[in-house]
Amino acid sequence: MTKKIFTLAELAQKTKSDLVGNPSHIISNIADLESASAEDASFLANPKYEKAMHASSAGVVFVSPNTKLIEGRNFLVTENPSRAFQQAIEAFKGDLQQQLSGFSGIHPSAVIHETAVIGEGVTVGPHAVIDKGSVVGHHTTIGAGCFVGCHVSIGNNCYIHPNVTIREHCQINNQVIIQPGAVIGSCGFGYTTDSEGRHLKLEQVGTVIIEDDVEIGANTTVDRSRFKSTVIGRGTKIDNLVQIGHGVVVGQDNIIIAQTGIAGSTKTGKHVIIAGQVAIAGHIFITDKTMIAAKSGVSKSITTSGKYGGIPVMPIRDYNRNAVYLRNIEEYTNKVKELEKQIKNLEKKLEGL
Repeated sequence: MTKKIFTLAELAQKTKSDLVGNPSHIISNIADLESASAEDASFLANPKYEKAMHASSAGVVFVSPNTKLIEGRNFLVTENPSRAFQQAIEAFKGDLQQQLSGFSGIHPSAVIHETAVIGEGVTVGPHAVIDKGSVVGHHTTIGAGCFVGCHVSIGNNCYIHPNVTIREHCQINNQVIIQPGAVIGSCGFGYTTDSEGRHLKLEQVGTVIIEDDVEIGANTTVDRSRFKSTVIGRGTKIDNLVQIGHGVVVGQDNIIIAQTGIAGSTKTGKHVIIAGQVAIAGHIFITDKTMIAAKSGVSKSITTSGKYGGIPVMPIRDYNRNAVYLRNIEEYTNKVKELEKQIKNLEKKLEGL
């Protein structure tokens, strides 16, 4: 593959950035600030790395308009440096999805039921299984070792990475990415307990719907609903090792970070951000534009947009204030003990009067 090079003028045009510096300077690769050379492009998206930018040898750095520029250095100024840098990566590396596997078309070891419908330009990797009545849309990739159950619908331009399980009747819409080891449509966790204390399984006969432009992280599980559908809304991004319970409805453009668990029948609004290791109870609602801090516990509905944290969650300002109190608890305890001692001494003096 021929190595690509761009002048800064060309790179500015491709990324729709404003160039400050030498338009004829040649860039041939991308790198982080610390390892970048004069031929590399890098980016600054977080102000805490400004020191690294000053020390960097990068040939150009993507920065936001409020970054203080260094005289004599090359910069590409844009409102979203991280996104522009991604466009630079794509310019140098091409279609990254096409580079993930050396296999194309349908591998001879794949097992595809005669009633399955496979679209144009589909790749099915080694030892994948596609069961009866399933439909795979155009230009979708099914990785090695995947299992697609019966009557599953997968849309166009999806990338299902190796060893993903998509169980029966689930619906995956267009441009969905599912990372390795994820399980879509596993049974919801539902049981009844009889008079002798034995737990009897409740059959989960619903399904899962994953809307357009969703990404599901590695080893994440999305349970099927008992009756209707578990839904992951358009544009939502879910990290690795997340548990989505049965009947959950995740709204559009949510971000759900690793090791979060959402119990059954809970709903989230649009643009909700849930940080790592958050536990969310079932049958509640979290409203639009809510942010929940890591290691929080949500036991009741959140009806006012804002930032929350703690167990149980509270407005983030209250949570931060309580955290300060807790850090100083030893000091406060010693002060109380000293005050108690002073009060006892005063009481003794008063008794002697």
